[in-house]
Amino acid sequence: MIVPVISYIMMACSGSPTPTTDTINEGKPLVYTSLKSSEKEIYLNAIKPIYEKQLLKTGFNGAILIAKNGEVVFEDYQGMINFSTKEPITPSSTFHVASVSKTFTAMTILRLMEQGRLALTDPVEQYLPSFPYSGITLELLLSHRSGLPKYDQLMAGTRSYVTRRKNRRGKWVKQTVYVKDPVSLTGLSSNYDVLKFLAGVRPALESQPNRRYSYNNTNFALLALVIEKITGQTYPQYMKDSVFTPLGMKDTYVFSLKDTANYIPSYTPGKKAYPLEKLDCIYGDKNVYSTVRDLLQWDKALYQGKFVSMKSQQLAYEPLSNETRGKKNYGLGWHLYVDPPNPTVVYHNGWWHGNNAVFRRLLSDTATIIILGNKFNSNIWQAGKLSAVFTDIELPEMDAE
Repeated sequence: MIVPVISYIMMACSGSPTPTTDTINEGKPLVYTSLKSSEKEIYLNAIKPIYEKQLLKTGFNGAILIAKNGEVVFEDYQGMINFSTKEPITPSSTFHVASVSKTFTAMTILRLMEQGRLALTDPVEQYLPSFPYSGITLELLLSHRSGLPKYDQLMAGTRSYVTRRKNRRGKWVKQTVYVKDPVSLTGLSSNYDVLKFLAGVRPALESQPNRRYSYNNTNFALLALVIEKITGQTYPQYMKDSVFTPLGMKDTYVFSLKDTANYIPSYTPGKKAYPLEKLDCIYGDKNVYSTVRDLLQWDKALYQGKFVSMKSQQLAYEPLSNETRGKKNYGLGWHLYVDPPNPTVVYHNGWWHGNNAVFRRLLSDTATIIILGNKFNSNIWQAGKLSAVFTDIELPEMDAE
């Protein structure tokens, strides 16, 4: 096991700059303590060999930023944002963060709750009248406990798909699901097409609402429509006006149907570009494009309670998929690693076509790991090894989403 760097820093420097877990759990916004240059150097020297082994030597094409106490302790950019034009990756290069987008959707729902504009117990049909299922609340969408069918599988036009589920021993196993009447779509689909599909076809639920956890993009595509209904703005415009611009995320936006002319491709490991496909313009579950520096702004806004209160964040980080065995869990829009009495680690990963993303937040250590790539590389998700620089909690390899 790697000895966390903080142990050496505490011996080398007078006093520890790291806020305690209580700072987070008491629901108080964080006040950062500045790092000393000697501390930054120690972190840098610990991170570099792990980064070189896990990512650089495996063909990493992307951007990485690691922060401690809100300060960058490591940052690097490798490869091309576009292999056709040979445009290099720079700090302003935007990447599709894939399912990390769900953290924005979830926290926006919680912010609207704080404003009194919705309740988590509200049924989905209160905001989307054509929604054909009863007994499904906004909270069940946020926690992936709705039991809804998966649009990205049923609307893909294929007759079967392979998914994963946990068996009774808590081990992930592959499962082939056969589609009775596959939907053949022409053109690009929107979130409203997802709702129209559910209302028109009414495919069977995977399970009864709140019976079990099942990760599902449909949930967050619908939440984006709820946000539009409540705010009177499109999801991309509301996120720009109320989230990205106020938080100084100047290079961040939501990709939608109107942006297809500026589509940024992602790549296979062999550098073959993925074309724009029919489900690529659906947002809320994905389609936030951002930079590692902008995601650090998002991280700091959460720590400091600038977007949603610490109380609401505590609600989001409460484990809700307790029927599954193991230490991995899910809250409201966030994956959780729960191993009492150790502090909870919150994170979200992303994967869509060749895009990979990691957004891992070690709350008690105020350390954040952000990795974005546009050429598929599964090693990106093994950020647990980088986490060992800050904590002695043994963290496993993370899920793809």
